[in-house]
Amino acid sequence: MISEDDPRVAQIGHPAPPWLINYADLMTELVCFFVILYALSASLNKDMQKAQQEIEAMMKEGQMQGQVKMDKEGMRITLEEQGQFSFFESGRAEITGDMNSKLDKLAVVLKTLSLKNDIIVEGHTDNVPIRTRQFATNWELSTARATSVVRYFLDAGFAPKRMAAIGYGEFHPVAVNDTEENRRKNRRVVFFVKANAYPDAKLDARKEGVTQVPEEAAASSVDSALQTDEGQLVVTGE
Repeated sequence: MISEDDPRVAQIGHPAPPWLINYADLMTELVCFFVILYALSASLNKDMQKAQQEIEAMMKEGQMQGQVKMDKEGMRITLEEQGQFSFFESGRAEITGDMNSKLDKLAVVLKTLSLKNDIIVEGHTDNVPIRTRQFATNWELSTARATSVVRYFLDAGFAPKRMAAIGYGEFHPVAVNDTEENRRKNRRVVFFVKANAYPDAKLDARKEGVTQVPEEAAASSVDSALQTDEGQLVVTGE
C-alpha cells in the first residue's frame, strides 16, 4: 500500500505536473486553428475567390450595382436596382430587358461554380403592399421573381439540381422603407452560392436504408420527370 502522504498520490488540490499546462494550451490552440480553418473554408475556395473578384470588377466598372460578401457559409451576391434600371416591372415577376443583360454577365461567372456548388436565388421587395389576382402579398411576388431568375439560369444551361428559389417578401430589408431610395435598395435579388452542396439523393437513400431502385425504373422516372418539368425548384419563404 502507498501512504497517503506519498507525493505519488493525487490529492484534492494537488497541483498538476508542469508539462500538463503546456499540453493543455497546445490542445486549445489546435482546436482554435481547426475552427478558423472551417470558418474560412469558403474564402479558401479558389473558384469562389476568382468569381468574387470578377463580379467586384464588373460592379466597379458600373456594369451592375450591389455588393459581394463571403463567409463560412458561402458567397452572397446582392444586385440592387440602379437609376432608371429595374429588375421587374411594378407588381410583375417577368424579368426586364435590362435585368437580362445583368444576368447574362453574372451567368458567365456562376456557371463554373454551379458545377459543384448549389445556388439559391433570394427575392426581396419593399414594404409597399400588393394584392392582385396573381400575387396576394409581397411574399408571393418575391418568390415568383426569384423563380423567374432561376428559370432564366436553367435556360442558360445551369443544372436544375443546383438551383433553388426563395422569396422573403419585405421581411428582410437592408434599409428603412421611408424613402424611394431606400425602397429601391430593398427591392433586390441575392444569389447565395453555398460552400457545401446539398447531399446527393442516392447518398441520402443509402443512409436511410432505402431499397435501391432498379436502373430501368429510375431511368423511366427520370424521363417522365423531364417530360413534365425542366427541373425541381425549391420554393420556400419566411
